[in-house]
Amino acid sequence: MDKPFDTTSSAEEKVPSSNDPSRSVRLDPAGNLLSPTPTSDSLDPLNWSVWRKYTCISIVCYSYFLMTYLTTAPIPSFFLLEDQFDASYAETNWTFAISAFGLIFGPLLTGGVADIYGRRICMIITTAVALLASGCTSIHGQNISAYMFERFLQGVGAGSACNLGLSIINDVSFQHERGQRVGLWAMSANMGSFLGGVFGGLVVSVNQYWVAYHVTIAYAVLFVLTVFALPETLYPRRHMIELEFGPSNNASEETIHRTRDLPFINIRRIKGLVYPKIWAPWVVVFKLWGYPNIVISIMAYVYGQYWWIVSVMTVEPLAYVTDTPQVQGLLFIGLLVGVLFAEVFCSGHASDKLVMILARRNNSIRQPEMRLWLGYPAVFLSAVGLILWGISVDRHWHWMVGQIFGQRWRKPANFGGFELDS
Repeated sequence: MDKPFDTTSSAEEKVPSSNDPSRSVRLDPAGNLLSPTPTSDSLDPLNWSVWRKYTCISIVCYSYFLMTYLTTAPIPSFFLLEDQFDASYAETNWTFAISAFGLIFGPLLTGGVADIYGRRICMIITTAVALLASGCTSIHGQNISAYMFERFLQGVGAGSACNLGLSIINDVSFQHERGQRVGLWAMSANMGSFLGGVFGGLVVSVNQYWVAYHVTIAYAVLFVLTVFALPETLYPRRHMIELEFGPSNNASEETIHRTRDLPFINIRRIKGLVYPKIWAPWVVVFKLWGYPNIVISIMAYVYGQYWWIVSVMTVEPLAYVTDTPQVQGLLFIGLLVGVLFAEVFCSGHASDKLVMILARRNNSIRQPEMRLWLGYPAVFLSAVGLILWGISVDRHWHWMVGQIFGQRWRKPANFGGFELDS
């Protein structure tokens, strides 16, 4: 307990108390104090081994990947769905929109609950909902209304990957590690969007039902991983720091079960936390409208970039109507290359490096806005790529032109790191 610390980042070390100047401090690679403050507790997610942390990160990345994968996988089968439901292309296109609409409600329903009962139980329940809904989309003989309702439930179950994934990454990461890890997480969603089209186009060569079958299988794998490999990461940090570094160590205080010490299926509140209201996320949505700078930024991103990327993805079958669904799916590969390019040069580890450099010039003070500089080239390249892709389709240029310009599309992953830091 009284072991002094050096400047390494060993998981067994703990941050010194401000009341004990005899101890050295733990620093990040840039020489700044580690943030958030770790404890000496082996159950503290910040002290877990690298393999355990990346197990958690891999599961949430896979969850986020499937969230977007399920929305785009049916796109190459739209023409088959038209025949199945005797619907128009516009009506079939709504099956994509309704699943995306369902994604809104996942974070709102789980945001407050996850900060009270934990991330893991919310992941298990929402994954089960997405798994059940995915299986129902393969039912033969149903009408388009039932199919759209099932797609909506798919979105509701999958949507929690947004907030729960970021929360889990936040729980297991120091601030100087978040850019890279959030970059991997955001890249997973981008790859899910594009690979959904690629593999959806290949699977539809059997029939449109196999599109639903393989998504269901993917969610079954996620459910098993969540139940058996994902530990609870919500940690009563403030309470444990007060016990460990406070003016008086109260050793007689009741033991708090936390993280890996919790029951296999925990349905009780995690002790030692400040509990938010369950409806708090719904209230925050409306309160945000009182901050024009936030609203304008969100609207600019949603309607200035994300809207158009999604729109172009849904009209891709019409843009290449003479090609088979398999070829249409393969045309998403250009977007995949663009995502990988953006992860290397516009977010992820590059974002972490930029923050450390700027913090060194700012008296070792990190600011969330430091991550936003890499968003500007990403936004510019996205706009150029969308415009030139549209021109290439309108003028019937060679398909490779669309692939090259499609590489310029991406969603700035460094915005996720900005959200965590702030």
